[in-house]
Amino acid sequence: MVLLTQMTNTRTLWIVLGIVILLLLGAFTGYNGLVGAKETVEAQWAQVETQYQRRVDLVPNLIETVKGAVKFEQSTLQAVTEARTRWLNARSAARDEQIAAAGALDGALARLLVTVENYPQLQAVQAFRDLQAQLEGTENRVAVARRDYNEAVRAYNVRTKTFPGAIIARLFGFIPENFFEAAEGAEQAPRVNFTGTPAASSGPQ
Repeated sequence: MVLLTQMTNTRTLWIVLGIVILLLLGAFTGYNGLVGAKETVEAQWAQVETQYQRRVDLVPNLIETVKGAVKFEQSTLQAVTEARTRWLNARSAARDEQIAAAGALDGALARLLVTVENYPQLQAVQAFRDLQAQLEGTENRVAVARRDYNEAVRAYNVRTKTFPGAIIARLFGFIPENFFEAAEGAEQAPRVNFTGTPAASSGPQ
């Protein structure tokens, strides 16, 4: 009887140890998965920053070219300059503020390039056309970077909101990330059409 009891206790102990090991392995795997997903979000955001910086670097020459060619609306140029400065200042801020600054830059550039349509003589300036070609290429890279970032955020957020990842996320302080959504009224990428017809939309991000 005593031997049977000891065997039962031993079996129970092994079962408990097995459950504990499985739980620890699950927690370890879940934690590593969250870390990996978070790192992917950070890497994709770095790509967004790189492409926005590439665009921002074009803005001063763009503004100078426009100012030198025509008597352009100063309020439009000032809005672009301020949006560029806001983005530069937000580089060390929280990501929400960076996203807001990027949206402001999107809107300001879009308004600038729509206004350019009222100055057909500007499109004859080669320096302006070169800058616009560079800007259009940058817009395409920005769109890809934003799409990849949002996909990384989606995958990470799924891990933080579904079982058992939600428990691990709460224990270790993993919080959902915000998507990079296009600012209202900025659905169209700021691209110039040299034929004089309205620029085509690149579609929603």
